[in-house]
Amino acid sequence: MLGEALRLIRVFHDMKQIELAKKLDVSQSHLSGIERGEKIPSQDLVAKYADLFDLPVSSIWFFDESLREGPSPTRIEKARGVIADKVLDFLRIVERRREAP
Repeated sequence: MLGEALRLIRVFHDMKQIELAKKLDVSQSHLSGIERGEKIPSQDLVAKYADLFDLPVSSIWFFDESLREGPSPTRIEKARGVIADKVLDFLRIVERRREAP
């Protein structure tokens, strides 16, 4: 979910993956792996995202599914997961509207 959130933040700002990779000083393949959920971004990289897109770091980490994992999630953690999913759904709608002719 974190990788998808980072991808949608990039798309929302109308930035190509190669352009963002250069700004973050990482390879495009590394960024692609993060966006596909195959790699986990470092705290430093998330901080760079936050600076670049003028977002609080906490709002990006909000989408990290590993923060919700555990033997017995509380109601707040479950609600957080639902809210994060809804925010991602909204960003996907925005993405589709930008792609529509």
